[in-house]
Amino acid sequence: MKLKQLESLLGDLEQFSNPKVELEQYPTGPHIASRMLYTAESSYGDVSGKVVADFGCGCGTLGAAAALLGAEHVIGIDVDPESLEIASLNAEDLELDIDYIQCDLRNLGWRGQVVDTVVMNPPFGTRKKGADMDFLCVALKVATQAVYSLHKTSTRDHVRRAALRDFNASSAEVLCELRYDVPQLYKFHKKREVDIAVDLWRFVPKK
Repeated sequence: MKLKQLESLLGDLEQFSNPKVELEQYPTGPHIASRMLYTAESSYGDVSGKVVADFGCGCGTLGAAAALLGAEHVIGIDVDPESLEIASLNAEDLELDIDYIQCDLRNLGWRGQVVDTVVMNPPFGTRKKGADMDFLCVALKVATQAVYSLHKTSTRDHVRRAALRDFNASSAEVLCELRYDVPQLYKFHKKREVDIAVDLWRFVPKK
C-alpha cells in the first residue's frame, strides 16, 4: 500500500467525541500515523507479518495503520472504554480484525517478550509526570523487535537516557522530527491549534 493511500484511509477514522484531559487524549493525525507505520514497515520490516501492539491506542489509528500494512495480528490496549468503542467501530469500517483490551498499561500482566513490535503515541506526561516513561518501560519489556513512539522533542535527552540506562534498550534512535498539530480540544487551550515538535523514535529492546 502506498503512503498516500494509507494516509487517506486513516483520515476517514472517527476520533474522540469527548476527549478526557486527565488521560491526555489527543488524536494521532493521519499524517503522522501513516508516516510512522510506513517507515516502520518500509525501512525496517517491523509490521508486515508481525504481531503488533498499539499502546494507549485511543481511537485505534496506529493499530489500523499496522493492520492495513499487513500485520499478522494487532492488539490495541487502552484504559478508556469509550475510546475502545470508537476504535472497534473504526476497525469494523475498514474490515480489519483487531483485538482490543481495556487495561491500565502499568497493570498489563504480560510476561516476557510477547509481541514483535509496539507502536504508540503515549501521553506526553504534561498532566501526569512520567506517564510517557511508564509506557516506554512496559513497551521495551514486551517487544522482541522494536518500539516506535512519539515524544516531545524537548525531552529528547531524557528519553534517550531513560531508554538506554533504565529500560534496557539496546538502541534508541530519533528517526525524524515531526510537527504534532494539537487542536483546541480543552478549555485551557487558548489557541485554535498549536504545533508541538515531536520526535519519532525507534527503540530496539535487548534480547
